[in-house]
Amino acid sequence: MSLLSDVLASVFTRNARRALPPPDDARSTEALIADLLSSNAEVSGMTTAAQILDRYAGFDDAARIAFFDHLASDLGVDFATTRSALDAFEADPGPRSYGAFLKAAEPARQELARRLNRVPGATPQLVAMRADLLRLIPRQDARARIDLDFRHLFASWFNRGFLVLRRINWESPAQVLEKIIEYEAVHAIDSWDDLRRRVQPTDRRCFAFFHPAMPDEPLIFVEVALTKGIPGSVQRLLAEDRAPLAAEEADTAVFYSISNCQDGLAGISFGNSLIKQVAEDLAAELPDLKTFVTLSPIPLLTRWLQEEGTDPTTLDDAGLRAAAARFLLTAKRADGLPYDPVSRFHLGNGAYVHAVHSGADTSAKGMAESAGAMVNYRYDPETFAENHERFARAQEVVASREVRALLKTPAPA
Repeated sequence: MSLLSDVLASVFTRNARRALPPPDDARSTEALIADLLSSNAEVSGMTTAAQILDRYAGFDDAARIAFFDHLASDLGVDFATTRSALDAFEADPGPRSYGAFLKAAEPARQELARRLNRVPGATPQLVAMRADLLRLIPRQDARARIDLDFRHLFASWFNRGFLVLRRINWESPAQVLEKIIEYEAVHAIDSWDDLRRRVQPTDRRCFAFFHPAMPDEPLIFVEVALTKGIPGSVQRLLAEDRAPLAAEEADTAVFYSISNCQDGLAGISFGNSLIKQVAEDLAAELPDLKTFVTLSPIPLLTRWLQEEGTDPTTLDDAGLRAAAARFLLTAKRADGLPYDPVSRFHLGNGAYVHAVHSGADTSAKGMAESAGAMVNYRYDPETFAENHERFARAQEVVASREVRALLKTPAPA
């Protein structure tokens, strides 16, 4: 972690702990918002912003929906002002008219979010606010357009330049370790002993991205196993009685779990940067690492097979592997992208389908979602840029010869 990141984290942490007790104010929330947007006084503005945030935190769901109604109905784009500004810019396309057009075209709710974010500790509150929006407003509802404003702002506030990569180990703060247990979304962490087995041994690593404004809240984290060869079973990878491998003896880094932590940051991409940064750091630390792969779930395989009229419990190992290969390589959405969300993520990052395995995840979740099948996506530094272009340009699923050969296995009747 760079010195600048340390300084930023220290400053944000210190400021976030400074309380701004909002005064009692009988005005409506709408009146407070209007006052905040119309005032240029910094101190009184922060006090008003703090009161809005404090009031929102106490709202029930009905009041929060009413709050979003106000954002959508009353704090949008002023069409008449925007048309006038555009006409002025078209007539005289100089910096001044361009600036006036940009200001007019921006909905007032974006400026509201910026002013709210001036309050120390407000960033996680705004992230939680967007989580409420995603939970309470259906995607097809016209009010859902205000999420585009949240995404626009968060894409800037949480861009890679602000993120801090930290290694999580057994000596990390307890509140951070608790969050790792809570947010693990792929392979549940059952106990503190289970967590210890994932972060303490010499052949295990865990890395997370943090933001200086949320220093104790991981945004996304990845768990890594250092192995000899490419594994095909997560149970063996996480076995309690396994013998740890000396890190220097490993030739493969296995990304076996990637978990997004903040519902309010859905759609803000961190995974691509995280995997590539961790791979670079591991390669610098352990020069003998030559292979970087995932051991990934296939969460929609069972559903797809059932939609195709196949009972996955009737398939033998070869049949299941062939079915998984057909799913990964041929099952597409209406827009031409892979049906499987994990596949879309890794292929979009430039990985390719390296191998599929049966009996790889025998947990209740693994059997229910994929009949126990899993897949290795391989990140090859020599090909991932080309693979990314092929996928982005033509939705082409790049796969190894071994996986493509599985397509020749006859499908079950």
